[in-house]
Amino acid sequence: MEFLTTSEAADYLRLGERKLYELVTTGAIPCTKVTGKWLFPRHELDLWVLSGMARPAGMLIAEPPPVVGGSQDELLDWSLRESGSGLGSMSEGSARGLERLQRDEVMAAAVHFHSLDAEGNLASDASATALRDAPDLHDAVLIAFVRREQGLVLPPGNPKRLRGLADVLALSARMAMRQQGTGAQMLLDVLLTRAGATTRDLRRIETPALTGPDLAELVRAGQADCGIATRAAARSAGLDFVPLVWENLDLAMRQRSYFLPAMQALIRLLSERRLRQRAEELTGYDPSPAGQIRFAA
Repeated sequence: MEFLTTSEAADYLRLGERKLYELVTTGAIPCTKVTGKWLFPRHELDLWVLSGMARPAGMLIAEPPPVVGGSQDELLDWSLRESGSGLGSMSEGSARGLERLQRDEVMAAAVHFHSLDAEGNLASDASATALRDAPDLHDAVLIAFVRREQGLVLPPGNPKRLRGLADVLALSARMAMRQQGTGAQMLLDVLLTRAGATTRDLRRIETPALTGPDLAELVRAGQADCGIATRAAARSAGLDFVPLVWENLDLAMRQRSYFLPAMQALIRLLSERRLRQRAEELTGYDPSPAGQIRFAA
């Protein structure tokens, strides 16, 4: 994968660097931060430009671009490559992915929405509810990808001895955040609500991380004491992990997209042994529901 520096990306997109930084701070453009510097994957910049293409009124809408938007996930990225689907990825968070799906800017969106049910417990059907309530998605279907473990990502050895959000709040640990609209941030919000707190009660790191691996890098670099991400992200970064919940990671798409060759290539992989083997290698995944239809409009 080819990465561009800030100045190179600004030249490539014919934007001023100030405007590029505005897009970065609002989470509106694909990028990652490595050792304090922003890098921009050229391929995802191309997809980002194409996804925002305006169409004249009355123009027939072609099939959506072969891109899976929404949440970032290491096992999903591997699956897109391993399946031979030809599908690319655009990781912008669950809410942004669903918005792009509504506008036919992506073929599917990886989502993990979170909310509380009437009893104050984590709702098991939050993603299905989000899909059901989304306008212009009367033909939507939600396919189970995996269940995965989310929790606190911590420096090696867990020097502050954090065992959960109660300790994070009590010890004023520096908490790395994700941008609004991501499933991880929704999860943090509902867990804080259950604890009778809000994000205002946290000692927050100012700049939100764009992906789970970006958040893990903040913790690894000593810029944060903790943050919420997957067990797989913690393991890849060599960090400690305190589990909080298991969640559903699903693929939302239009029903017609389900039958397209690219999507069928990915769907076929979901029933194969190699997916289960890779999930076990990465840790923190339960692939048993993969391929199940969780909701259909």
